[in-house]
Amino acid sequence: MSSLKIDNISMRFDLPNGGAVQALKNVSLELNQGELLSVLGPSGCGKTTLLNIVAGFLAPTEGKIVLGGKTVKGPGADRGMVFQQGALFEWMSVRENVGFGPSMKGMPKAEKKQIVDHLLETVGLHDFKEKAVYELSGGMQQRVALARCLANDPEVILMDEPLGALDALTREKMQGLVLNLWKETGKTVILITHSVEEALLLGERLLVMAPRPGRIHREYRLPFAEMGVNSDLREVKKHPEFNLKREEILSMIWEMEEEIMGPSEVAGA
Repeated sequence: MSSLKIDNISMRFDLPNGGAVQALKNVSLELNQGELLSVLGPSGCGKTTLLNIVAGFLAPTEGKIVLGGKTVKGPGADRGMVFQQGALFEWMSVRENVGFGPSMKGMPKAEKKQIVDHLLETVGLHDFKEKAVYELSGGMQQRVALARCLANDPEVILMDEPLGALDALTREKMQGLVLNLWKETGKTVILITHSVEEALLLGERLLVMAPRPGRIHREYRLPFAEMGVNSDLREVKKHPEFNLKREEILSMIWEMEEEIMGPSEVAGA
């Protein structure tokens, strides 16, 4: 079982004028294999910075990331990223996009085809495998991005607002797909979102982060992700505890925004 340890991470960005911004301060967390963590907080709390450090795109000022007992020194195949925009190769077909990672690894064609066909079937795109990416809707492109990430068989999937640009109906369908893929694959998932409702639905563990500097303000362990697997998410949202937690977290973030901006600015937003 490969655990992911975020060990006392701090991140400071030095500015050209001699000043500095403390984006994160003393963030520590441990995730066991197969856990699904959603991360929520007001703008400027360091959510994406933390995700980029876990991905290996940024080196922290202090602390370290340890995955499976090894310190993360940079990007690696053991961590896969799904961005808000799919970051797909638009000149390639759906099949070629999903098979890109296995091709780079030199995987035999027959094995690659089997993996790609299975993943496209799983995300509901098998009939679109020869289509060019630009011919697909936004929701379909995000399904391609998920399948491409899974084709590399990472230990950890990192998702940075992956559903933020989708319309409400497509977003709900994709939320259900994320839950089902999480349960089917047993992957560890960290998902960044600005939506309280989405964080509640998709996080069996949920972090609320506070800004200036970014730090863990509160952690929740929740039943809704398990409840939502292969279920109607609208029914999950009707659960009394779901509504209580939503109002509690909304109030918490609202108070943080007031501290940052002042009550009049928040009220007029």
